[in-house]
Amino acid sequence: MAGKDLRFFLVQEDILPETFYKTVQAKELLMNGEAVTVNEAVERVQLSRSAFYKYKDKIYPFSRWNRDQTVILEMLLEHRSGVLSAVLNSIAALGGNIVTINQNIPQQGTAIATVTIETANLKGDVENMIKLLHKTSGVKAAKLLGA
Repeated sequence: MAGKDLRFFLVQEDILPETFYKTVQAKELLMNGEAVTVNEAVERVQLSRSAFYKYKDKIYPFSRWNRDQTVILEMLLEHRSGVLSAVLNSIAALGGNIVTINQNIPQQGTAIATVTIETANLKGDVENMIKLLHKTSGVKAAKLLGA
């Protein structure tokens, strides 16, 4: 495809060739630490190593397609000591690199905080990070503003 612009397609999983689906499964086993080596991962999903290496850099689950990008999260936080620190620690623990932080002046016991995060080293995906933030004490709401 030299000289052509790359095009991307969103395709429903059930129409994919089995090799594509198994490649994603093997990558997930490696990413989650359920398989230590490529050999182990491809054996578990019954895929050849050559097929894995052929497709591994071209196929991603939709939730991980924007891995090496920057995302912006907006959160509604309770105005009390340690809440923003807990949020930042949670993001860092997941491998998110915090680029900017902006917190508005608290009103009626809450403040809006906007955080820009680099996702290149994120363990898991942005959706899971937001779910974790919802469980953080003092976080009343968290949503993705943009990527």
